[in-house]
Amino acid sequence: MFRRLRRRRLSPEEKERRRFYLLPGMGGRAFYRKQRRIRMAAIAVGLVVSALVALIIYLMNTRPLR
Repeated sequence: MFRRLRRRRLSPEEKERRRFYLLPGMGGRAFYRKQRRIRMAAIAVGLVVSALVALIIYLMNTRPLR
């Protein structure tokens, strides 16, 4: 019913390549929450900067030349 998984021996180079460390917030649910927060902040900053540029262009085109 259940198969036994056989582990193959890893060479020292493969062991070193597979070894990694995760600190809190670097993986799993916390990581995706963090990425979503960063993405939302980037979108908000992009909207604000875009609105400012649009306002500057609008003001430059509506001011009469002296």
